[in-house]
Order: sequence, then structure tokens, then C-alpha cells
Amino acid sequence: MSGPHSNSHAEKYFSHILIGFASLIAFVFTLFYALIELKVTKFWYFWAAAAAFLLVAGIYFCMSAFVHKVKSDFNRRAKQREQQKTFTADN
Repeated sequence: MSGPHSNSHAEKYFSHILIGFASLIAFVFTLFYALIELKVTKFWYFWAAAAAFLLVAGIYFCMSAFVHKVKSDFNRRAKQREQQKTFTADN
């Protein structure tokens, strides 16, 4: 798997893990803000929806990063096996 896109899963892993962790951290801050600073009003629906969205987005991006990490590892192992086969065939 050589070429310009051979490392795309590793790049997607890195970007998705950053987005996922940022979203989970934002979820925690939003939740703490809503629980500590806001009084019980009907405006809490907005903060609950925002926190839920951040939590789901964080979990989604972290799981997507995990999938890309596994794909990247499989591609790397396949490339190593192919290089080993080529090396042993040359000798």
C-alpha cells in the first residue's frame, strides 16, 4: 500500500482522537458550568442538549479513531509482510 494515501488512517486516527478528546473535555466543562453556575430554569434544556451532543460526538470520534488505528496497524503489518516476502524471494 504505497502511495500518497498509505498513511491516511494514521492521520485520521490522530485528528479524530484530538476531536474526540476535545469534545469530551468540552462536555465536562459544559456539564460543570450548567450544574454549578445556572439556576434551575427552563433554559436548562439547551445546556442538556449541548452536553449530550458533546458527549455523543466525543464517543463517536474516539471510536472512529480506534477503528482508524486498527486499520493503520493492519496496513503497516501487511506492508511489513510484503517487504519480508520480497526480501526472502530476492535471496
